[in-house]
Amino acid sequence: MPTTTTVARALVAGAALTVLAGLTACGTETRDQPNRTLAAVKPVKPAMPAKPLVQGLPGMPPVLHPRDVYAADRPNRLSPVVRDFPSRVYVPNTESDTVSVIDPKTYEIVETIHVGRQPQHVVPSWDLKTLWVNNNRGHTLTPIDPKTGKAGKPVDVHDPYNLYFTPNGKYAVVMASLDRELVFRDPHTMKTVKTEPVSCYGVNHADFSLDGRYFIVSCEFSGELLKVDTEKMEVVAQQKLPYEGAMPQDVKISPDGKRFYIADMMADGMWVLDGDKFTRPTLLPTGKGTHGLYVSRDSREMYVSNRGEGSVSVFDFTQNKLTKKWHLPDGGSPDMGGVSADGKVLWLSGRYDAEVYAIDTRTGKQLARIKVGNGPHGLAVYPQPGRYSLGHTGIFR
Repeated sequence: MPTTTTVARALVAGAALTVLAGLTACGTETRDQPNRTLAAVKPVKPAMPAKPLVQGLPGMPPVLHPRDVYAADRPNRLSPVVRDFPSRVYVPNTESDTVSVIDPKTYEIVETIHVGRQPQHVVPSWDLKTLWVNNNRGHTLTPIDPKTGKAGKPVDVHDPYNLYFTPNGKYAVVMASLDRELVFRDPHTMKTVKTEPVSCYGVNHADFSLDGRYFIVSCEFSGELLKVDTEKMEVVAQQKLPYEGAMPQDVKISPDGKRFYIADMMADGMWVLDGDKFTRPTLLPTGKGTHGLYVSRDSREMYVSNRGEGSVSVFDFTQNKLTKKWHLPDGGSPDMGGVSADGKVLWLSGRYDAEVYAIDTRTGKQLARIKVGNGPHGLAVYPQPGRYSLGHTGIFR
């Protein structure tokens, strides 16, 4: 009978032979023995790069999330371009021809910049490097360096009520309200590239689709909406709002890109529009004098300023309804503004009260009421999170 040691040695030897046989089978083919095993294996195709979930406008940065156009706007997610800029609130005073600059930490005015006649909005450029003051009746744009807070030489631009930028950064779009034109310009020199005449009155606010291929424009004085092809730079559809005396104002797209909301200061609510189909919108009442629309940093809510009653309504995107209403103590005329970089404070101008309001976005409590120049309008909170700016007082993607 073999010993335990002998059996063990036999097992080891057998295992070694098995390994060698396996190695031989996996080795290079001999000339007279074809490799049937390898011949049966289909070649692996090289991996093709995944197509983006959203086919955006050519040249536009990729959409980060197909169900959230505001995915880049999370709290304090500042671009390296703006990370070292001091946090400020820039307030254009339309009747004083100045911009009041507020330190949001102290709620104090730290500088007053003299600009052109009737400044309407302070607009961050597409590349985030410049703030443009829209001097509507002065027919100029005043550039401000947000790093130093210093104003540069004004640029001649006729009737610049508001200013936007195409999502690929190729053009600036001037909302020439009284001229009844959309003027596509070079985003740096502001030289005219194309002028698109419109038949409506008072083009003023806009927002772009999820893919950036079109944008919706409100016409304040004729109560109409336009749909504009971004690449062709032309109006492709137009409709009259179904409300006598409608005065549409601010425009914002829903996070999932399926709806546009248009504030209407005479209809006292928001129009809800399917931008793709551009069918008849429905009205959601919010409050008297509905004016500005601002999305929270988590993309869950939208703050709606009701200028005619001194309140802010809070709209929940998921629930598709208004959930809260905050009334300013002692009233006021909350108009245009923006949300702080950390998402904790909503800043709004008091259009008819020569003041600015700071509101806690968690409680609705008024944190500060700051006296500024006369007729404060489209204030910009800057810097804000985002990769690039689409214009107005800060629409970031």
